[in-house]
Amino acid sequence: MAIASVDKQRLVVFDTSLRDGEQSPGVSLNTDEKIVIAKQLSRLGVDVIEAGFPIASIGDFEAVQRIAREVGPLMEGREHIGEPITICGLARATPGDIKRCAEAIADAPRRRIHTFLATSDIHLKHKLKIDRDECIKRAVEAVTLARSFVDDVEFSCEDAGRSDPEFLCKVLGEVIAAGATTLNIPDTVGYNLPEEYGALIKHLVENTPGADKVVFSTHCHNDLGLATANTLSGIKNGARQVEVTINGIGERAGNTAMEEVIMAVHTHPTGFPVYHNINTRLIYPTSVLVSDLSGMVVQPNKAIVGRNAFLHESGIHQDGVLKNRQTYEIISAETVGVTDIALVLGKHSGRNAFRERCKELGYATINEEEFQKAFVDFKTLCDKKKNIDNDDILSILSNYNTKPSSHVEL
Repeated sequence: MAIASVDKQRLVVFDTSLRDGEQSPGVSLNTDEKIVIAKQLSRLGVDVIEAGFPIASIGDFEAVQRIAREVGPLMEGREHIGEPITICGLARATPGDIKRCAEAIADAPRRRIHTFLATSDIHLKHKLKIDRDECIKRAVEAVTLARSFVDDVEFSCEDAGRSDPEFLCKVLGEVIAAGATTLNIPDTVGYNLPEEYGALIKHLVENTPGADKVVFSTHCHNDLGLATANTLSGIKNGARQVEVTINGIGERAGNTAMEEVIMAVHTHPTGFPVYHNINTRLIYPTSVLVSDLSGMVVQPNKAIVGRNAFLHESGIHQDGVLKNRQTYEIISAETVGVTDIALVLGKHSGRNAFRERCKELGYATINEEEFQKAFVDFKTLCDKKKNIDNDDILSILSNYNTKPSSHVEL
């Protein structure tokens, strides 16, 4: 967890794995699975869970309602935060959606309605078929209605990344006056470059009437692989909430990965004007849980939580890591909850790594001549077989007179 200081502001972590993340093709979580994930997110230290889209189906409504009742009041793992998690539901800018959402989250001690409406000209013309004045009218009416149910109302300008900045200032100023407390600025289609997105956040913070009364939020999609970069740029330019998912799951190319944003802030403590309440040691266990229940396999080279994130096969890297892990690791595996790391032996591995594995397998006293012969055999096998395991190495060592120095259980 980052340490709060007088010159840093709290970064609100808004997790939408159970809403936007579940929109990943092929992902469908049942209510019990959502409860399990929601409890883990609470322990992780997330500030807000977007539990679902209550109007979407009876099942989604019931899941949000159960999360509000069963997870909303929990304080386990949140003692350092001093407050339970906020349970949020999504609603379009229509009375039916907003009322249904209010009903679903009613039992949570801390609750939020998140309502949204498109603001880009392309969406207004081709999807909603309304003009800018009607857009403002609907946005104000939606926020006003939501505020009649809860004190915490978030308004999102869908496709903000392609919207006219001056029009955004006007819309956002009106919804602030209507009672919005968080303003979300989505790069809905993952179009923006980091400098563009950061400049947009900065412009809105500086030019929206009443901006000092609200929290600005990021919500970036990864269509160009820039979601994390855009989110970090947003933080540097005034955003104090980030909307993220575990493992970056989400529709199309996915959402901003929570673990990437948090560990970027963690690794650069002087680089960002914020602190967070995430228990980083629960990042990897949470990643595994979400992957298992959602069926979304994490790519091996995924930053922070991929299987290969803390593994090394290159002989040069292995030699450096054996001497001091900081030579090639900017984050210790334990910091994110990874405990079963090991050097991967393959054709790129060097003698030091092979010698270390021999020691781990109980052959600490192998003589130098036999070691050199065994290493040659190892390299020869690597050219024939992609994955070398401990049994392969033991088989090589058994060809020599050396004996294990102690009993080792594999």
